[in-house]
Amino acid sequence: MSQDSNLVSAESINLAVSSALSEIDKANDLDELKLIKLNHAGDRSPIALANREIGALQGEAKSEAGKRIGQARSVVKEALDNRMVELQNNREDSILVAEKVDVTQVLANAKSSSLVVGARHPLTTIAEHIADVFIAMGYEIAEGPEAEAEWFNFDSLNISEAHPSRSSSDTFYVESLDSGVVMRTQTSPVQMRAMLERKPPIYVIAPGKVFRTDELDATHTPVFHQVEGLAVDKNLTMADLKGTLDHLAKTMFGEEIETRFRPSYFPFTEPSAELDLKCFVCKGVNKKKNFDCKTCRNEGWIEWGGCGMVNPNVLETAGIDSTRYSGFAFGMGLERTLMFRYGITDMHDLVEADIRFTSNFGLGI
Repeated sequence: MSQDSNLVSAESINLAVSSALSEIDKANDLDELKLIKLNHAGDRSPIALANREIGALQGEAKSEAGKRIGQARSVVKEALDNRMVELQNNREDSILVAEKVDVTQVLANAKSSSLVVGARHPLTTIAEHIADVFIAMGYEIAEGPEAEAEWFNFDSLNISEAHPSRSSSDTFYVESLDSGVVMRTQTSPVQMRAMLERKPPIYVIAPGKVFRTDELDATHTPVFHQVEGLAVDKNLTMADLKGTLDHLAKTMFGEEIETRFRPSYFPFTEPSAELDLKCFVCKGVNKKKNFDCKTCRNEGWIEWGGCGMVNPNVLETAGIDSTRYSGFAFGMGLERTLMFRYGITDMHDLVEADIRFTSNFGLGI
């Protein structure tokens, strides 16, 4: 074969490259590009056939032909790679467009659709609702650990070592009774942490999960949720506490709700009271109408939570001068609040995560 073979000539190689680039640029999809690659970069392509002829050349002609074919292969390969990336991106974009879902349309047609629309748990939404009520009054949200030091959970709150709540029959201890760590039995430790971290005036609300060794039944659960509030300022009184809780009660249960304080005892408050709600079933007149009310057991009132003025010992433990400042605290269960608000009668409904129950509450309260 002559040294100026048509297959390896500059004209032939340039023509092969030009043809390959033109077809690569016109490829509409990956399947077309695959066929073009076979025709212009495969074993039977013009460039591959020219490469086989290099061996018959001599001297400088062989070197020039090898360089020319190597450059041609590089140009074609780069063009193929670039076009492949472009076509892959185009295909992915078309898939995204084809599979686009109008989320708002799904929600709008949820009732007529076979799709099941989820819902947030009502305990989450009612906790956020209560938090919003207090944030509007200038309170802060305070948080603390669920596995709590025994000192924060009991000692700092003026609860003596002999108090029955400190026994393992009421409290979950981590590892042993000597570990010094418990699963918090109330969110009150958050109040002490708030007083240690802040200086008066202090206004905080502390929603959270708590733990007690109760068996799960219609009205009890070993893991439940509380919301507690604390205010420490100058000249606070029981009247301030009553006004705050009346506002919360009206927000939760309506303007017609009535509340009362019933004297009680808590180690961390003095004086202390139970906060009762007028029974929303019999309205407190069951005895007059000879009506047997199972909701309030014919008492006319339902216990909602505990409250009182912060014990001076607790203030002093937190390093707050009890001669200059006073405070009030309160706490109630979120499960109980939810049950009162919606007439839920069984605690199992709140812990079993049944979508048929939670979907009734939607995405918010």
